[in-house]
This record gives sequence, C-alpha cells and structure tokens, in this order.
Amino acid sequence: MSSLPATHRPILAITCGEPAGIGPEISIKAAWQLRAEINSVLIGDAAFLAMLAAEIDPAIKLVALSEQAFNNNGLPNFGADKIAVIDSPLSAHVRPGILDPRNGRAVLHTLDIAISGALRKVFDGIVTAPLQKSTINDAGVPFTGHTEYLAEKTNTAQVVMMLATDRTTPPLRVALATTHLALKDVAAAIGSDSLMRTLDILQQDLQQKFGIAQPRILVTGLNPHAGEGGYLGREEIEIITPVLQAAQAKGMAVSGPYPADTLFQQKYLNDADCVLAMYHDQGLPVLKYASFGHGINITLGLPIIRTSVDHGTALDLAAAGLGRADHGSMMAALNTAAQMVRATAALKT
Repeated sequence: MSSLPATHRPILAITCGEPAGIGPEISIKAAWQLRAEINSVLIGDAAFLAMLAAEIDPAIKLVALSEQAFNNNGLPNFGADKIAVIDSPLSAHVRPGILDPRNGRAVLHTLDIAISGALRKVFDGIVTAPLQKSTINDAGVPFTGHTEYLAEKTNTAQVVMMLATDRTTPPLRVALATTHLALKDVAAAIGSDSLMRTLDILQQDLQQKFGIAQPRILVTGLNPHAGEGGYLGREEIEIITPVLQAAQAKGMAVSGPYPADTLFQQKYLNDADCVLAMYHDQGLPVLKYASFGHGINITLGLPIIRTSVDHGTALDLAAAGLGRADHGSMMAALNTAAQMVRATAALKT
C-alpha cells in the first residue's frame, strides 16, 4: 500500500457472510452509507445482493463483475456513486433465517477472493460480515473461524484477536492471549514463547497500523486475583511475570499481571492503549457490555488489514425481515479499517 492522501478512498473488500443472516443487509447498508469516504467492494452472490439492495433502497447502485474478470483485469473504477460486487454464486436459494449447508463452500470462497485480492494489493484491507461456522463444517470443510482461516491462508504462524470500541474515552482495546479454546485447555496454551510473540505482535501492529508510537499495554493474570501470590495458581509467577519483565527489557511499555476483575476501571484504562487478557471470556464480556453492536474485531499479526463486526449472524432478525438489523458495527469496522490503512501508509512516507 502506497502513501495515501487524506482524500483517498481506501479500497476495502467486504465479505457478506452467511446469506441467511443479517450480513448481506448490513454490508450493503454500510457500504452505501460510507461510499463517499470508502471504496467498498462487496463479495457475494451478485444477483442475491442486487435483489436485497433494491428492497433496502432503490437508490442503491450495485455493479457486478465476475471473479474471472476481477482476477484478469483487476478492479474497474466505478466512481463513488456505485458499489462494486465480485460475484461468488450460491448453490441454493436463500431463505432468511434458515441455514443451508449447500451454500457453505460459496460463503467460504468469498474469503478466498478477499484474501487473494488483499495479498495482491488490489484491496487495502478486508472487512468481514458474520458467517455461520456450522454451515461450513456441515458442507464438509473443517472450519474453526475467520481468525484461524486468515492465519492459515496467509501463512501466518501466530495472530492476535483484538476487539475494540471508540464508544469509550479513551477507546477500549482488548486483545487475547488465547482465542477459541475450551476453558480447561487455556492454562496449557499459555507459554512463555507464545505470550512473548503475542506482545511482540501487539507492539508492532499498534505502532504500524494504529500509529501509536509507544503503546501502553496492561496485562491480566490468568487466575483469580492474579494468582494471589501463588495460592490460586502459579502461572503468574512462573510464566506471565517473567515474560513481562523480558518485554520491559526490550523497551515495551507493558505492566501487570493485574487481577482481571478490578483492572477494567477508568482510572487504569485512562493510561492504557490496550489490555491483553489471557482468554476469551475474561476480557471480551467487558468490552461487549460497553459497546455491543458497535464494537469491532481486529486480527493482528497478518500481512493484511482485517476487521470485522462484533456480533453473529442474527438469524432471528433476518427471518423477521429487512430493516431490523443495526449496521453500526459494520460501519465501525469499515471506518477502523480505513484508519488503519491510512496509518500504515503514513509510516511509509
């Protein structure tokens, strides 16, 4: 990505997610609303998206191109009054709220198109709408989630999941040392090497993709009361504290480990750019309570920029009809990805 003037419209691929959920609706709405600032490219079934767009607002203009045309000729400049769609045809008719595994592979293929385009620098970044993991698995493709799939397809050894919201002052960012693991497996997954790599990724991406010169990172303990001096667990003494000391020796502004039940107070967060929690349900309930429906998910450590909404497919809302889904999180994901594009470009000037 080259240096971008402030007026440049970042080109962001939007994978529209599970077609039976709210992903297509919120993708179309957010892309159209932000069309003056962001050149959004929808990836999904072009005919289905055109039908939805006409129902949402007849003024919305979508222009479709085939995947082959995109691969051969790149992305035409359609201007700010139209939204491009790269066609990834579905295999079965969509019934809102009803999952159909016949569409699982087509949904996953939208990710492949987006990743390929981002690696080729055609897209400045990727924004993903929610998909249904079970549908892809039922289609015969082992699938754990967006984060793990992106890491595999970009040959990234380790990534970091971070959720964020700008609905707090200062913005709240919560990263995770582990992601989608059973609780019984978390302690074994926290090792000195992986924890240090997580901190390295956080440091690098907060600097390079968010423009924070010296990120201040607060780190939770694993156990209640951060182990209480070893009485409630020794991971803090044997793993977390030595890693933090090593990170500090490298010049990182990290501190902890702190008890997770008292860390999320304004008096601590005012002096932090990010909190690193040890596992999914330790850090994310706080952030989602503060911002659900308007927070975002960011994958750090990738060679590309990727953000996502902070919610699921909401099949019940989709079944109830158009107009009920809030596209605030998709708007936030697009805006944050655009900010990351510009921060990354600014470092190269």
